[in-house]
Amino acid sequence: MKDIDRIKELVKTLNYAAMKYYQEDTEIMSNFEYDKLYDELCKLEKDTGIVLSNSPTIKVGYEILSELPRERHESPMLSLDKTKDVDALVSWLGSNKGVISWKMDGLTVVLTYENGELVKAVTRGNGEIGEVITGNAKMFVNIPHRIGYKGKLIIRGEAVIRYSDFNRINDAITDVSAKYKNPRNLCSGSVRQLNNKITKERNVNFFAFNLVTGDDVDLGNSFNGQLDWLESQGFEVVEHYLTDGADLKDKVKMFSEKISGNDFPSDGLVLVLDDIAYGRSLGRTAKFPRDSMAFKWADEEAVTHLTDICWSASRTGLINPVAVFEPVELEGTTVSRASIHNVSIVRSLELGIGDEIAVYKANMIIPQISKNLTRSGSAEIPKSCPVCGGETEIRNEEGVETLYCTNEYCPAKKLKSFGHFVSRNAMNIDGLSESTLEKFIDSGYLDNFDDLYHLDRYKEEITGMEGFGDKSYAKLIEAVDTSRKTTVARLLNGLGIQGVGEANAKVIARYFKNDLDKIINARYDELVEIDGIGKIMAGDIVRYFENKENCDTIEKLRQELEFQIEKNTAEQIFEGMTFVVTGSLNHYDNRDNLKAEIESLGGKVAGSVSSKTSYLINNDVNSQSSKNKKARSLNVPVISEEDYIKLLS
Repeated sequence: MKDIDRIKELVKTLNYAAMKYYQEDTEIMSNFEYDKLYDELCKLEKDTGIVLSNSPTIKVGYEILSELPRERHESPMLSLDKTKDVDALVSWLGSNKGVISWKMDGLTVVLTYENGELVKAVTRGNGEIGEVITGNAKMFVNIPHRIGYKGKLIIRGEAVIRYSDFNRINDAITDVSAKYKNPRNLCSGSVRQLNNKITKERNVNFFAFNLVTGDDVDLGNSFNGQLDWLESQGFEVVEHYLTDGADLKDKVKMFSEKISGNDFPSDGLVLVLDDIAYGRSLGRTAKFPRDSMAFKWADEEAVTHLTDICWSASRTGLINPVAVFEPVELEGTTVSRASIHNVSIVRSLELGIGDEIAVYKANMIIPQISKNLTRSGSAEIPKSCPVCGGETEIRNEEGVETLYCTNEYCPAKKLKSFGHFVSRNAMNIDGLSESTLEKFIDSGYLDNFDDLYHLDRYKEEITGMEGFGDKSYAKLIEAVDTSRKTTVARLLNGLGIQGVGEANAKVIARYFKNDLDKIINARYDELVEIDGIGKIMAGDIVRYFENKENCDTIEKLRQELEFQIEKNTAEQIFEGMTFVVTGSLNHYDNRDNLKAEIESLGGKVAGSVSSKTSYLINNDVNSQSSKNKKARSLNVPVISEEDYIKLLS
C-alpha cells in the first residue's frame, strides 16, 4: 500500500501545481521540482501498473476559466513525451530524419485562414476546447492578417513575449507585488485579454511550429517542408534544423550554446519526424503523439557548500536573502550566488552555513538551489537590518514569510527611494534610470529630493558623463521642469512613506482636499478614520511628518512645485465604496490601471480588507487566502474581474 499512497500523493501535488500554473499563472514549485516528482510518478506507475484516472501522465491540462467564447479544436492538441537524455533522443530518432526546434515557453495558439484571411484564433485550452481570441491575435506584432494561399489553412504556434518587452513592462509597474513573475505569465494574461488594445501594447510575438491542415499544399511529405512553406507565406517560424542520428548531438549542443543570448523564453527543444506519413502511421498514446519528442535540458547540478546568506534591503524595507556558496562551474560559467527569495524558502530548505547544497541553473540561465543535503537548519534570520542596524520583523503575507527593515530612514533605501520618487506614478521624471540616479548620487549631485530641481548646477559635469551629451542633458532638464506641475497625491506617493502608495496617496489627498499643510499636521485619530488607512499606516504617516528632515525636504520641494487639481468628469458610480484588489489580473494591464479606474469613478482602493470594504476583487473567488478568509468573516463580497466589469454597467 505504500506505493499506491505515494502515487495518490504525487497525483494530488502535481495536479495542484498544474492548476495553479495554467489557471492562475502562479508557480508554486520550480520546473526542476515538478519534473523530479513527475518522473517519480512515471516510475511508480510503471512498476505497479497502477495509473489513476486523474493522473497527470494521462490527463491533458485543466478546464479553462474565462468568459471568452469557447470552441472545440478540429483535432486534439496533445502534450509531448519528454526526455532529458540526449542518447535517448538519438535512440528514439533511430535511422530516421527529424526536425529539431526550440520548445517555446508561452501560450499555444491555433490560427485558421480562409481565402487568405485570418478568420479565427483559438488558445490551446485543455487540449480539446480552447478560448477564441481572434481579435487579440490580430494584434500580435508579427502575424500576417492576409496570406497568398487561398485554401483553408490551420496552423499551430506559440505566442510569446520577449524578455526585453517583459522587462520594459515590469519596469513601468511601481507596485512590487503587481509585477509579473515571468514572460509566460504575462503572455498568458495578454493573449486572453477582453481588451485587445492591451494585447497590442504588450508586443506579443507568434512563432509557427506546425501545419495542421493545408488543402492541396504539396509539402513533399516533409515536416521541414511544412515549416519552409509557412515561412514563404509570411509567418515567423520557430528556429529549426533538419537532422539525423549522427548529427543530433551537435544540434542539441548548438541550441544549448544559444540560450543565454535568447530574447525569448524557451524550456527545451522539440524533435519531430520529418517523414509526415510515417509519423502519422505510428499513431498516439492517450496523452502523447508518437511522431515527436520533447527534450528538456538535464539541469547540470553541482554540489558545493553554503558559505553565507546575504540579506539586501530595498526601498520598501523588504530584505531579500541571497545564498553565497563556494564557486562552481555550471553551463560554462562560474556561479557563486543564488537568490533564495524569502524566509519561507530559507526555512523549507533548512539552510545553515556550511551545509552541502546542490545548485543548478533553471533553464540553463538562473542559478537556484535544488536541494540541501545537510539540512542543518542553523541559519539565523537577522533581527537587525544588515545596513542600518534597525529592527527587523517577519511578515506573513498570504502564507509566505518575508523579512522587513522597520527603519524607514535606512540609507540602503536611498537609491530605490529616488527611483520611486521619479517614477511614472509619482513625479514622472523621464530619463532618470536607476543607473543614472546611482551616478548622480555617487557624484554628490543628489542627496535630497529637492536636489533634482537643481541639476542645472552640474551641467558641465553631466554632459561630460558617459552616455550623456547636450541633447540628453536638455531632455533631462525638460523632463524635470515638466514635473514641476504636479498634484499633492503624486508628491505624497513619491515621498515613499511606508505603506502609502499611489492609491492611498490619492485617498489621503482627497480626504484633506489637497491641502498639504493639513496632511503634514494630520493627527493619528484623524488618519485612522479614513477608509483604507489602518492603524499601522496612520502611525507611519505621523512618524514621517514628525521628522524635521522630512518636513524640511517637503518645504524645499514646495518652492519648486506648482500643485494642480486633477479634473474628473466621469460619473461617480462608486462614490462611498471601498475596494481591495488582490491576485493576478486577466482583463486589466496591471493593478495600477484597475485602481485608477475605480478612483476615477469615485471609489477608494485600500490595501487590506476591513469592515469598511465594499468588495474584494480576486479572480480566485474560492481561494483560501488570508484576504478571502477575512472578507468572508466580515461578510464582504468576494468578486472576480468579470463581476467587477458587470458593476460598471
